[in-house]
Amino acid sequence: MINQIGKEAKFASYQLAQCPTTTKNKVLAVIADLLEKHSATILTANEKDIQAAKEQGLNEAILDRLLLTPERLLSIANDVRKVISLTDPVGQIIDGATLENALKLQRHRVPLGVIGVIYEARPNVTIDIATLCLKTGNAAILRGGKETIHTNLATITIIQQALEQVGLPKTAIQFIDNPDRKYINELLKLDKYVDMIIPRGGAALHKLCREHSTIPVITGGIGVCHIFVDESADFDKVYPIILNAKTQRPSTCNTLETLLVHTKIAKTFLPKLSQIMADNQVILHADTEAFKILETGVANVFPVEDQELRQEWLSKDLNIVIVDSLELAVEHIREYGSGHSEAILTRDLTNAEKFVNLVDAAAVYVNASTRFTDGGQFGLGAEVAVSTQKLHARGPMGLEALTTYKWIGYGDDLIRQ
Repeated sequence: MINQIGKEAKFASYQLAQCPTTTKNKVLAVIADLLEKHSATILTANEKDIQAAKEQGLNEAILDRLLLTPERLLSIANDVRKVISLTDPVGQIIDGATLENALKLQRHRVPLGVIGVIYEARPNVTIDIATLCLKTGNAAILRGGKETIHTNLATITIIQQALEQVGLPKTAIQFIDNPDRKYINELLKLDKYVDMIIPRGGAALHKLCREHSTIPVITGGIGVCHIFVDESADFDKVYPIILNAKTQRPSTCNTLETLLVHTKIAKTFLPKLSQIMADNQVILHADTEAFKILETGVANVFPVEDQELRQEWLSKDLNIVIVDSLELAVEHIREYGSGHSEAILTRDLTNAEKFVNLVDAAAVYVNASTRFTDGGQFGLGAEVAVSTQKLHARGPMGLEALTTYKWIGYGDDLIRQ
């Protein structure tokens, strides 16, 4: 089964690689229109997944990731249209030169080929992956979680209908509909046909892919994100940023998980923070020093455990840690961070520059919410993943991240001497 899927995907990738931008944009336009036209069907399928998830007792963070609403579905369709408007990177000449021997060299962007994506309770990923892969001339093999099986099947049907309507092979985007985990392991060994594996899910999924894949794996999407409030921060401007980073959508990987507060401002800063967090149903988990200040506040507060500093809450829970200096804030981030998104809130330009230079993460912010680490927010269109590694791609992966390049040499009957 998996071998045949891989073979068909590879053949489809050869056809996609030759498609002009107009054809690729046409299929994306059809996908967007069909998403709206068949929204009722997709939402009904999603309701089945939501009901099954509730019966299984899945937590609110997972349910939020799983849920599609008319507004979210319309946003997904509009994201597809945004990708249409983006420049197609395939065929671009990156650079070039004419050598002393008169050989003219150029580097051209080309598709990667076949992308394998393994993801969990994220129904939007199906459309995101298909959109970006088709725009860049790549085929894709998708394996979503069993929690989203009905939603994924409904959207895959629409994608394949659009492909056939435009005259492209529907095998360009395929979906492994059997939830048996053995098919994940088979996909991870399909290096004859698949050029890259992208896992989107929890730490266990990423570990599985890294340990068992014979195909290059792009890791990321695990967001233990921090904000450091230094001694110069303007409190009135800081509170809304923290609230946004924690509560705008708590189940995402760019959500704030640990707030680091400079010891010089802790006693004046934390009491009002407690009130704001209580008003927004956020539970606090504080280190020893912060707990002494917060235990008389109105927010629910508990002593923080070391493991809680290393995990994604993906919920309305926030760690609070007091540090004595910017350097100790950076040390904490190096120990507990995941390399996703980190921020400093400050009025001191020297501190801002030092933080940016010392913190090693895919995205570093000064006086801004970590919630901006997103392909759409970065102007990339829908993202395929957020990479926290350093090779090939880092941060939100848009169109260029799904391309590689080939060297092309032009000569006039040249031979090497």
